[in-house]
Amino acid sequence: MKSPFSWAIALLTGGIVLAGYFLRKMVPVLGKVEALVLQWAVFLAALALLVGVLNLVDVHWRKIKTGKISSIYSLVLIVSLVATIAITAWNGPTGSWSIWILNNIQIPIEASLVALLAVLLAYTAARMFRYRVNHVTILFIAVVIIILLGTAPLYGTTKVTGLKDVSTGLKMLASWFSQTLATGGARGILLGVALGTIAAGLRILMGVDHPYGG
Repeated sequence: MKSPFSWAIALLTGGIVLAGYFLRKMVPVLGKVEALVLQWAVFLAALALLVGVLNLVDVHWRKIKTGKISSIYSLVLIVSLVATIAITAWNGPTGSWSIWILNNIQIPIEASLVALLAVLLAYTAARMFRYRVNHVTILFIAVVIIILLGTAPLYGTTKVTGLKDVSTGLKMLASWFSQTLATGGARGILLGVALGTIAAGLRILMGVDHPYGG
């Protein structure tokens, strides 16, 4: 171990937060110390975010100084960043101008990215079916088709009884896929992440791992 002092700080901090979480009612002092340590952590996280933003600006400013055609995107990013920060600082995060930026710029961009993801998913399914055909590929493509047909508006199907029943069935099946299977898989992933985080935290507290440079 290169630095026992770093290990001791990490062990002490983690032990205080863990003990304060479980023993805050029995020992109120631990709860207060835990809250103070968490406030420090929030402050350090905000400071790290600020450093990340400054580094982002520095990287794109260097691209702008190169004078390449692609540097126009870096210029748009910096101007948008400065304008958003200025408007939010002057008008507040819930002000009318800030909400306008959110509703008319941020949300449409996110919606466009989701639409692009749907196209990319369909393209990936086509490539999988071309180069690797097995039961997993067939299942994947079948689920993609069901989700796309079940969520996209199928115009004209409401006028034909048979097509209307098929459209309703596809919507119910797509809803079941997204709300049951996808939700269950997402919860399994979250449980795995939580268990991995706990294991990593215990390894750090026991001094097995030293991500802090100790």
